[in-house]
Amino acid sequence: MAYWLFKSEPDVWSWEMQKAKGELGEEWDGIRNYQARNNMRAMKIGDLGFFYHSNIGLEIVGIVEVCALAHPDSTTDDERWECVDVKAVCDMPVPVTLAQVKAEPRLKDMSLVTSMRLSVQPVTADEWKFVCRMGGLKKPPLVGKRPKARTQSGSKTKTRPKPRTKPSARSATKTGTGVRSKTKTKTKTKR
Repeated sequence: MAYWLFKSEPDVWSWEMQKAKGELGEEWDGIRNYQARNNMRAMKIGDLGFFYHSNIGLEIVGIVEVCALAHPDSTTDDERWECVDVKAVCDMPVPVTLAQVKAEPRLKDMSLVTSMRLSVQPVTADEWKFVCRMGGLKKPPLVGKRPKARTQSGSKTKTRPKPRTKPSARSATKTGTGVRSKTKTKTKTKR
């Protein structure tokens, strides 16, 4: 089990949009960078990640959980590209900015500082705990230590991958950095 950071352009796919997807979560698609893809291939169900607003805001605004393992990206026919599904876990009470991370000597080796352009990147356990404290989480969610989700009736729910169908109206835009960016062909921006 591990920790990660997922970058998304908030004018394309925001934290509020992610939260609106609920327990089923959403495919983290549109990534066209091999290292980011390989990071997603290494993920396990239950891994946690920071949700980072790139380009606008430049801040960690929430925490997500991997809820489906790497599978073919539905936005392309190219079988090289895979993605995971993530669901929102909680807000970051106080967003943690890139400037704050860069100013903290204990985070000088964090991928957000050293590999700023990589859209899906690993986070160490120490970095995770420290950034969570910076964001006002007194008891941050930890991999392997989260309680099981419960339905309204109180029974435990199971997390399982949702079936995949290839939407015909969606297309991904390729970015050199692999930053998540996706648009619908009907001029509406989804992510």
